[in-house]
Amino acid sequence: MEGFSPSLRFFIELTDVKTAVWLQYVYIVILAAIVYKLGFAKKLPLLKNIVIYVCLLIGCFVMLIFSYALPIAEGLAGAAVLLIIYKIRLHQTKKHQAEAK
Repeated sequence: MEGFSPSLRFFIELTDVKTAVWLQYVYIVILAAIVYKLGFAKKLPLLKNIVIYVCLLIGCFVMLIFSYALPIAEGLAGAAVLLIIYKIRLHQTKKHQAEAK
């Protein structure tokens, strides 16, 4: 158990191993989607968005494999928190600039 990442260890302690791996995959997908949406997404047509999210789902399997030993989910969570803070600050700055004009 010591060789696993903290989030995977948490899910294993919470449930059995098979369910824990699926929970870890869902957790990684959600965090990756949040990071993509907050940091990189642009307005695209629906079909292009579907292709991007399908590629994201496939890429998350690779991240799931790495997440057994590396803190992939924790890194994504940190990135999501930083991007959320950035977006909030950006919104506040734009709001104050609009009020000043």
